[in-house]
Amino acid sequence: MDANAAAGSESQDATRAARELIELLEVLWERGKDLVPSNPVSASQLRVLYSLDREEGINLRTLGELLGSTPPSVSRLCDRLEALGYVQRTASPVSRRELELHLTTHGRTYLRNLRAKRQDALQAVIAEMTPSERKALLKGLTSFQDALDETGPVPRRGAAGDDARSA
Repeated sequence: MDANAAAGSESQDATRAARELIELLEVLWERGKDLVPSNPVSASQLRVLYSLDREEGINLRTLGELLGSTPPSVSRLCDRLEALGYVQRTASPVSRRELELHLTTHGRTYLRNLRAKRQDALQAVIAEMTPSERKALLKGLTSFQDALDETGPVPRRGAAGDDARSA
């Protein structure tokens, strides 16, 4: 097997392993969501909360671009989150025709509790790894995040998302 074929095979193996890991993390994430006593939100609504946590004060159009969603879909998601008390729309100081989206204290508390439960679940798994395995995991995740920052589909303008590296 030549070097190109070996690299392609390694890439496929890494992709398959990452997909399987993501599927397991989704199960773990759902367990964490069930442990948060506050109103659980859908996966789409959670993406909105994460986006607003990173991009405080953005408008619906920008949120739609971040999520890859249509304006009506984004508006409905925000309506539901506003009804739950997680999101607040305020007038933009720049344009009277625009609204800014902000997480409320209740929304921030929900995210903080959810992240804490999920971090606890991850910590329990990672604690079972050897120190060298944890080091390799950190190196791999850091490299993955760097590659995602370079080419990824998740634009990151603010520094708030950087705490994901330390989690």
